[in-house]
Amino acid sequence: MATMATGPDRAVAPVAGAEVAGAEVLFEAELRPYRSLAPNAFMWLMVALTVPISGLGIAFYLMGAWPVFGFLGLDVVLIYLAFRASYRSGRLREKLRLSARDLVVRRISPSGEVRSLTFAPPQWLRVTLAEPVESDTPLELASHGRYLRIGAFLPPGERQAVAVALQGALRRLRTAPHQA
Repeated sequence: MATMATGPDRAVAPVAGAEVAGAEVLFEAELRPYRSLAPNAFMWLMVALTVPISGLGIAFYLMGAWPVFGFLGLDVVLIYLAFRASYRSGRLREKLRLSARDLVVRRISPSGEVRSLTFAPPQWLRVTLAEPVESDTPLELASHGRYLRIGAFLPPGERQAVAVALQGALRRLRTAPHQA
């Protein structure tokens, strides 16, 4: 059984001995976009931007250039909205769970919508990642004419780590003695 976390702040709870509908979990990973600025640091960044920009805006207002005050305020609002949009897109999740019975990929959108795709039996599953791995190189799962791209938001190194770990789990599954 392998559990994988991708990135420094990405924790996936261990699932040792976990079972899914009577089948032991062989691999589990939660993939999510990396956000380098923590929400607490975002608040401090906004304060660090707002205070000097407000002072500058007030100075321009007092000199009679009052429209500059509005434009500087608009800059702060746009920066705030851009970060909020980034944090919203950061709520995207892809959860992979491999058992001897199937591989289930659950994609949870930033709005909370859940889409699930099951590849069964997993022994027929192909995991492909072209070399060299670059920022636009897709990580694909394929089986029985169905294809699914996963981890598009991951950096190349993490995408490769997921591919290697999943391929290793599938290799162990294929070589394991069959259970009656």
